[in-house]
Parts: sequence; structure tokens; C-alpha cells
Amino acid sequence: MAESGPGPGQEQQPQSCPAGKEEAAPAPKKRRLAAGERYVPPPRKLSTGVSFGAAHFAETSYYFEGGLRKVRPYYFDFRTYCKGRWVGRSLLHVFSTEFRAQPLSYYRAAARAGRLRLNEEPVRDLDVVLKNNDFLRNTVHRHEPPVTAQPIQILAEDQEVVVVDKPSSLPVHPCGRFRHNTVIFILGKEHGLQELHTIHRLDRMTSGVLMFAKTVEVSKRIDEQVRERQLEKEYVCRVVGEFPEHDVVCEEPILVVSYKVGVCRVDPKGKFCKTIFQRLSYNGKSSVVKCLPHTGRTHQIRVHLQFLGYPIVNDPIYNMEAWGPDRGKGGKIDKTDEELLKALVEEHRSKQSLDILGIMEEDLNSGAESKDCGDSSDCTKPVQADPSSENSCPVEDAQDPRRDPRDPGRNDTGACPLNSDASLETLESKELNSCEKQDGEVGEKGSGEKDPLCVECKMIRRDPSPKELVMYLHALRYKGAGFEYSSRMPEWAAEDWEE
Repeated sequence: MAESGPGPGQEQQPQSCPAGKEEAAPAPKKRRLAAGERYVPPPRKLSTGVSFGAAHFAETSYYFEGGLRKVRPYYFDFRTYCKGRWVGRSLLHVFSTEFRAQPLSYYRAAARAGRLRLNEEPVRDLDVVLKNNDFLRNTVHRHEPPVTAQPIQILAEDQEVVVVDKPSSLPVHPCGRFRHNTVIFILGKEHGLQELHTIHRLDRMTSGVLMFAKTVEVSKRIDEQVRERQLEKEYVCRVVGEFPEHDVVCEEPILVVSYKVGVCRVDPKGKFCKTIFQRLSYNGKSSVVKCLPHTGRTHQIRVHLQFLGYPIVNDPIYNMEAWGPDRGKGGKIDKTDEELLKALVEEHRSKQSLDILGIMEEDLNSGAESKDCGDSSDCTKPVQADPSSENSCPVEDAQDPRRDPRDPGRNDTGACPLNSDASLETLESKELNSCEKQDGEVGEKGSGEKDPLCVECKMIRRDPSPKELVMYLHALRYKGAGFEYSSRMPEWAAEDWEE
């Protein structure tokens, strides 16, 4: 679901005529439609440079509880143009084959509630056959996973850049199930910093120095340094066991196993990588290691450390039993990729921690894997075309990729699978109408308006603890031509620190 349609502010604005030229360009003639043929308006052109603004930030609000930053549930429109493979298929067929996170009864109820719109007209019949350029809008009641309440510290700001110390658990840009609980939205809503351009990437679970450019020109200039590998990056982490005292160089190629779950591994077919590791301290159980990546592959530091046999102490992917008794040391896994992914999901499912991966049960059951973001490398690509459309349509909050039984105690996100076909089929129209957008917000802890179509509103989920949302990997320093930015050492990197 990587394609997205236009949202507010994306339509091309009409240009005023120069003085003396009052005559407007002739409107395109509509093709004569055959009897019973459905008219599809031409696609709207997207304007570039549109970023998040006040209307997006006003969708909902934050509250803080138990060391977590939480987002009040809110209504959100997913928008998409008809994919080529959908042309000639009925909307019902598309839902049943590509959006399996919800039963068909959900989409029927959503249509009755006016939540599904085709070319901005309410969908009355799910048997409608899709045509090229059809524009589909789906309104969902959205729940986001909580993140750490640790504030984003601004390390430096001038006319060219903003540099922050990113807490662990926050994605940089909206992706997957995260929108308001992202660095971009928090900086915009709480610091008035908008129109920022991402320069480099950090995984969602990685903390530390994160740079944004304020202009396209600055972004291009620093991005050129990144491409030419002129940007020096220094990370620090805490790994299992006694890391060697001498420098260790790892150049194993890395292959993406799953964009959806966000898993990589060493493989000869992967991309070239190089990381230099230097031990800083050892406390008898674990070591603090400086990491100098010379390339920027997804999960590069984490995968290389796993391969060397020193995974990050609390890495929720690469220090798991699913990798086998050696936890992936030396690339020894003894599982197919499919078996590995299943084992990882099952291990997190048993610990009620799927949301640490940034996924939920219905994600794993939904359609094809899209190459956007899971935990993966955070999907920090700049969102310049309208962010409100966010690559989805009918309830598949894909960004990413980056999706099993759900933990009946988690405060996750999203589009909510329905637990009872029968109850949906029997919802009265007045009940459905109550789920239309409200002026007021849905209150915390379920107070206020609830959505009759949203199972998340009916569930009580266990929140992750703040400790679960911290991984011991931190971007300590970034240096380029004419700049150098550093953050303080995290507490867990102290020489005498103990778990």
C-alpha cells in the first residue's frame, strides 16, 4: 500500500491570469458515458513541498500516564487511488483479498455508516466495479501505541538545522501505526518546528542524535555528504558478555528478511556493510561498546553485533530465543526465513509484547507485505507530499510493512479488527451514525465518545512499561563538513551500571 492519494492542501491551485488575459483555459470535455456507465473524475495533481500543519496537529491530543506518552483515539481518513491490480474487480473482492484484517461485515457496516467514499461519494454498493483513477477514502477510528514520556531534547538549532536527542520508542515520521507519537509531530505540536527535512535515519527503538534540515538546500547539501560517506557516525550500546578489548571490524553483508516485521540477517546475497566496534567498559556481565558504522544499512549495528555473538542486551529482535541456542551467532540460525519470523512473532506473542515490534495481530493476517516500516528502520523518509493520506486505504495502516491472537491487555493502535460479525451486521443506523466524526475528542481511558465499529474501544490492553520501550543503542555523535553534534552518554552506558 505504498501509494497514496491527495489530502487537504494537495490539490493544484488555479493560477491567476496575467493582466489583459481574462480568458481562462477551456475546461476539458467530459467523455460521453454509455448508459449505466460510472463517471470517474480525472486524478488531481499533487503539489510538492506540503508538510504537516495545524490541521494535522489538531486531530487529537496527548496525555501522560505511567511514564508513557499516549494519544487520545481519533478519526482519520486513509486515502488511495485505485491500484492497477484492482481495476475491473469489485470493491468487495478487493476488501476480501487484500484487506483481511477486518471481516467483510466491518466494511458493510462502514459503508452503512458513510465511512467509505468513492470519488468523494458515499459507497452504497460494495459490488461496485473499480476503474482506473477511482479515489477511495476510508475513515477509521485510530488508536496509536504509547511511547516513552521522555521529552525530546533540542541539542542545537539555527537557521539551517534542528538537532535533537531522540528518545527510544519514537519513530521519526508517521509510519505504520504511529502518527502523533512521532518526532515530527511532537516537534511541530510542542515546539512549533515545521517543514523539517530528515537528513539521516534512526530505528524507532534507537535513541540519540537526530538531525533535521530546515530547507531543501541544506538537506541536499548534507545528504550529499551522507551519500559520499563523509558523515562520521558514532553510536554506543550495551551488549551481552565480555566484548574483546581490541577493535573488531565486521563487514558481513546484510539482507532484509521482512519489511513488515522489520527483521534482517547476515547473508551473502545482502548489501555490503562495514562496522568498527571498540569496547569502552565491562562490568562483569555486559560491555559498553562504541560503534562506528561506515555504511547505513537497516539494523546494521544490531545485526553485526548479533553475528559476532554479542547482541544488544535488550534487543527485542536480535537477542531472542527464536534465533536458536546461539541466538544467531556466526549466522547460524537453522531455520528458514519463514520459520524464523513465525518463531519471533510467537515469542513476542507469548510475552504479550507484539507492540514492541510495532505490529499487532491483524497486521500479520493482512495482505501483501508493503515496503514501508515496522520497527524496521523507522521509515524516516521525508514526507513532502500530503502526510494525511499516509499510504493506505481500507483500514490497512501499512506503512510499513510493515503484522497475530492479540494481547487482550495492550494499548496499541489502529484500525481495529472486529470480533463479532453478527454484532456488526445488526448495528442500527443510529448506532452507526454515532461513529461519525465528533467535534470533541475521545477521552482518555475510554471516557467520552466510543466508536461502535472499533474493537479497540472495547478492549483493555496492558501498557508496556517505560523500561520495555528503551533499547540500549544510542546515536552519540554525528560529524560532517562544518558541523559536529553530540549528546550525553545514556545512563545505561555508565561503566559501573548494572541491570
